[in-house]
Amino acid sequence: MIICCGEALIDMLPRQSAAGEKVFLPCAGGAVFNTAIALGRLGNKVEFFSGISSDFFGEQLLSTLESSNVGQRYVVRSGQPTTLAFVTLNNGQAQYAFYDENTAGRLLSEQDLPVFDRATPPSALYFGAISLIPEPCGSAYEALMRREHRHCVTMLDPNIRPGFIPDPEAHKARLLRMIAMADIVKFSDEDLAWFGRGDDADAAASFLAEGPSVVLLTRGGEGATALTRRGQVEVAVPSVTVADTVGAGDTFNAGFLAALDDAGLLTKEQVAALDEAALREALDMGVRVAAVTVSRPGANPPYRRELA
Repeated sequence: MIICCGEALIDMLPRQSAAGEKVFLPCAGGAVFNTAIALGRLGNKVEFFSGISSDFFGEQLLSTLESSNVGQRYVVRSGQPTTLAFVTLNNGQAQYAFYDENTAGRLLSEQDLPVFDRATPPSALYFGAISLIPEPCGSAYEALMRREHRHCVTMLDPNIRPGFIPDPEAHKARLLRMIAMADIVKFSDEDLAWFGRGDDADAAASFLAEGPSVVLLTRGGEGATALTRRGQVEVAVPSVTVADTVGAGDTFNAGFLAALDDAGLLTKEQVAALDEAALREALDMGVRVAAVTVSRPGANPPYRRELA
């Protein structure tokens, strides 16, 4: 079982009404939520841990989880509102304005952390994105990773949103602590640039010295790379007509984890020893599912039956 730990929110996507007016369409989203949805649609056993509101947007989020085969046993409900992310598109690239004060997700605390059965622990925990920025939820997710990283595979996607980070140095320090605990870390080239080490494979490889067994680098239409201490593997992305890039990286992460799960490789020992063939298969799954997502508007990951 894979547990996705992080934000669930409503993406307000730009649309045009029948009368030609500019409007926003509320769609279930959030980076970690999108990864959970993608894993559920791919048929992998997945649970979601987050704070979700009892308001009507929260009901929309829960309905989307249920219809996408994502378990809800670790969801923490509250009467606080749902986080909203208003999206604008610039040449298909998504930019966000977040409304997150006193929300159900943001107010998640260490007292809300789930307790797992040590006899049957999760195979992997996945963390990332804006849920690691605010308090108290940022500290809660970091505490969960600290508690569990010796017991199961952990994956982190920093998914940097610079405009939402009030204290870049404090956030960078948290991410570096979590990178040191992670088995798999995924960066986009933009994420890498934010860390100030460059934006290429050499910059990504520099993080291997800090603890991870695998570092992933995605470069949009230019492909994806997996780096380990033994070398690197690269794959190209399928050629598709891009509607927008909302949820692309989140879906890639789901595909990568799903491939490892399918192959029975989601243990700390096996991830540390992944060979070229296993990495290539996981990368290929990641770019295939992401290609479907970017071919249609919004974060709408594919079901496994939709993969070519």
